Amino acid sequence: MNIQISDIGHVIQLAIAPVFLLTGVCTMLMVLTNRLARIIDRSRVLEDRLEIAAHDPYFDELDVLDRRSHLINYSITLSTTCGFLICLVIALLFVGDTTNLPLDRYVAGLFVLGMFALIGSFAYLLREIFIASTAMRARRHMRPRRMRADGS
Repeated sequence: MNIQISDIGHVIQLAIAPVFLLTGVCTMLMVLTNRLARIIDRSRVLEDRLEIAAHDPYFDELDVLDRRSHLINYSITLSTTCGFLICLVIALLFVGDTTNLPLDRYVAGLFVLGMFALIGSFAYLLREIFIASTAMRARRHMRPRRMRADGS
């Protein structure tokens, strides 16, 4: 097994595209964890308010937050799965080149699975965003309107 520097350079060139994809997936994971943190913070505020006075709107909002957190958790799981699969793709590129094993079908299959996981992650994120914006519009319509100084 005589590995040339030029061979390693070629494999690194092949691995750069999946590494950029991995960077995007990590950015997606940061966005998802920030959204989850905000959901958790809001849930804690509402739970504290429930201890003071039990109001139905708080229960309704907690139900929405619960649904949103489940969707974000699914999205995080799929993004993490995508990242794991892309890491395997990069590893198999190096293993296949250094051992001369024909791993191209495995690399392609793992890449496609990673893309399906990323698509699923975006779908769950989009669903969570729709639920959040629908809940926000519903809360805005429930608020009493303030009267202006001119009485209108």
